[in-house]
Amino acid sequence: MAPAYMIDRFSRLRRRATLAAQVLELQARLTDAAVDLFDKLVGTLFAKGRRGRQRRYQASAGDVGRLMGLFGGTISALQAARERDADPFALLDETVGWWRLLQAKPQVDAFAELARTDPLPAAGEKYATLRRFAPVFIDRIELRAAAGGESLLAAIALLRELNRTGRRDVPADAPMPFTSRAWKRLVRQGGGKDGKIDRRLYETAVVATLRDRLRAGDVWVDGSRAWRRFDAYLLPEADVAAHAAGLPVERDVDRYLARRGEGLEQRLERFARRLDGGQLEGVSLEGGRLRVAPVAAATPEAAKALDRTLDALLPRVRITELLREVDVRTGFASRFRDLRTGRAHDRPSVVLAAVLADATNRGLERMANASPGITHAQLAWAHAWFLSEETYKAALATIIAAHHAHPFARHRGDGTASSSDGQFFRSGRRVRGAGAVNAKYGPEPGLRVYTHLSDRYGSFHAKLISATASEAPHVLDGLVTAGADPDGHAHYTDTGGATDHVLALCHLLGYRFVPRIRDLRDRRLGALERTARFPALAPILGRPIRTDVIRESWDDLIRLAASIQARATSPSAMLKKLAAYKRQNRLDLALGELGRLERTFFTLDWLESPELRRRCHAGLNKSETRHALAQAVFAHKQGRIADRTLGSQEHRTSGLNLVIAAIAYWNTVYLDRAADRLRGRGEGVPEHLLPHVSPLAWGHIALTGDYLRDSAAVDPPGFRPLNEPPGYLGAAA
Repeated sequence: MAPAYMIDRFSRLRRRATLAAQVLELQARLTDAAVDLFDKLVGTLFAKGRRGRQRRYQASAGDVGRLMGLFGGTISALQAARERDADPFALLDETVGWWRLLQAKPQVDAFAELARTDPLPAAGEKYATLRRFAPVFIDRIELRAAAGGESLLAAIALLRELNRTGRRDVPADAPMPFTSRAWKRLVRQGGGKDGKIDRRLYETAVVATLRDRLRAGDVWVDGSRAWRRFDAYLLPEADVAAHAAGLPVERDVDRYLARRGEGLEQRLERFARRLDGGQLEGVSLEGGRLRVAPVAAATPEAAKALDRTLDALLPRVRITELLREVDVRTGFASRFRDLRTGRAHDRPSVVLAAVLADATNRGLERMANASPGITHAQLAWAHAWFLSEETYKAALATIIAAHHAHPFARHRGDGTASSSDGQFFRSGRRVRGAGAVNAKYGPEPGLRVYTHLSDRYGSFHAKLISATASEAPHVLDGLVTAGADPDGHAHYTDTGGATDHVLALCHLLGYRFVPRIRDLRDRRLGALERTARFPALAPILGRPIRTDVIRESWDDLIRLAASIQARATSPSAMLKKLAAYKRQNRLDLALGELGRLERTFFTLDWLESPELRRRCHAGLNKSETRHALAQAVFAHKQGRIADRTLGSQEHRTSGLNLVIAAIAYWNTVYLDRAADRLRGRGEGVPEHLLPHVSPLAWGHIALTGDYLRDSAAVDPPGFRPLNEPPGYLGAAA
């Protein structure tokens, strides 16, 4: 986007068109920002109410412990009375004390009431805060609703009228658009149908319902990009057939369910037989619970020694020299094009310095001070005109393609597997998108970078998400955005990325989803109908999968998958919309039931194949190695993301990911040469050990200091000399 001062240089027609486009763009951005803020503020009201209830629990922890001890003593007394055939009341009075129980009853009732407390009254206590923003929001934002949303729109219209006229009492016949019956009772004083409506609770409930419906997409805002109606994210019905032809599932739901049902019955029968015969490595059924032994480490000691030997041979290099050499070999810097003219920068070193300013978290001014021959003005110009989301993606794709095509990279995999995981970065302040409190990382605010890594160590996708957000909706984003071929592609995640909905979507799109689920042994298998054919599996078989729901919504499931495949929408956007429903709609329910079916197939694969468990474990270990390199590169400002704007935060994310991809490629090139050098010395380099050699080491790379440029750039096919002590034969070759 051009700076504002350049508008004077445009022609009259271009200036008008630019201003009109800017106004429309600004309107959409401000609308999205207003709804985002509304969503966050309403969520904060209920979060504070929940935390208040938790504090009351914590403050009474001693009383709870005393009452639980009293309850345990009562159970023990009753059990003893039954075993001895004694008078239970006499024994209870003797061991516990009847009057102690009676005295404890009011406290027990109070704790029970606290546990049953609805969050609405607690949020209603923050009514003064709600009145600071809700009236303006509902008055200025034009809302639309699908069929069934008339009641909510009528309630909002009523609140507008009350605010306009200054009336305080809510009419007795006010619309009740709440899905919760408890809320309908709470908003009426006394709980009866004729009770007076509590304005404070009614307005809080309407605003909370509006937030939920906006998230789900069945209430939307005209002119918004992020808060559109649900159907607007999907392909038009007329276009579905053309795109659905490429999906790996049948359009005929009866044939599909018959085929999957037959396959599931066969798998369950085989699994029951092998489990009963003790034929499953590391898997057993004890006391009605599955026991799965941890997988053994798959990296032999000889591979670790070879990795250290090869790393020691890698040339010592500055990060600036490394990037320049990768550019010479791949041409990735030429992908950073001027947003106006489409031309590449005439000084690639300036673009690379701007990328490093993002990647290292150093910033443009400090990067200019550490880069002889490059000024802050040059960096700012390159950053504004050449670095964008699109150019970052194009440059990254160029590096990844060269990396995957290198012969040495093929030792690590065939390119048909990947893994993804989130990495937390502290922000040090309340920046946009930062989570306020998260259980995993503590109370300090921060953000997560969710990254996808190929089995060849290509870091092909990175996305910034909130620290408190679920990782699961973003699992498929990287695969779809990068255009990974679904045919036979396996993707590994940990528990945070695993939900039944993701399993269902991966199946519909053709990806093989392999999550390492922490509580897998506690999740029950599914079947398409009730069956007593497998009595040995009874403890781990759950309720039948609802095929009626899948059958009813099959066309909608196909439309959803076709829309994602055609990139009409992103998987994360659709999964977030579906998850926003407080009560499952039919599509959400159908996707969950299909996910249960696919989770059963996956669970059987996981339990029957120790090799699958080892591959998943190895894939996730690669992601952990990438995280360590990311921390080393993103070292400045104590590794904290201090940028206030989302655009600047995303630039940091993209720059970091691109530099990691460049390091992995450069290391791959020189690991290949190091292996050849060992072979030339007559030292063994066993092929079966090379898959364990990681290209993410950085000890030989100067990541900080002055960012000097190599005066003698390496031109293909030239290479830097390996790091060999003098005296070795062939050291100068």
